Amino acid sequence: MKNSLAAGVRTSQRIQIDTGRCIAFMGDACRVYATPSLVRDIEQTCRDLLLAHLDAGEDSLGTRVEVDHLAPTLADMWVEIDVTIAEVKGRAVTFEFTARDAVEQVARGRHWRFVADVEKTAARLQQKAAKAAAG
Repeated sequence: MKNSLAAGVRTSQRIQIDTGRCIAFMGDACRVYATPSLVRDIEQTCRDLLLAHLDAGEDSLGTRVEVDHLAPTLADMWVEIDVTIAEVKGRAVTFEFTARDAVEQVARGRHWRFVADVEKTAARLQQKAAKAAAG
């Protein structure tokens, strides 16, 4: 991790809400941004911010998300997700985020990620796969 990884570092990302990010179970008139898609977009925005502050061979894994999905966003609208690093404790990074569309705030919460060495993670996963196959 680079020294630039610190509390207060922030970014934002504007995302166009296509139908693939929306619920479909209530019909076309009620296609709105699905909470699982929102969470995925929040995690991706946080990961993108971290990547700029990590060393070669490092990446991050999400460990927890707390989200209040406050209002619907219609298909074909945009959402802007703003994330700020709230705390860095060793390899654990805590983010605070908000999301808003053209009309209102649609989400807020916190997200935790862990900075991992990619090669070590791959080795641990191979060990687990071997145990599962033997099991």
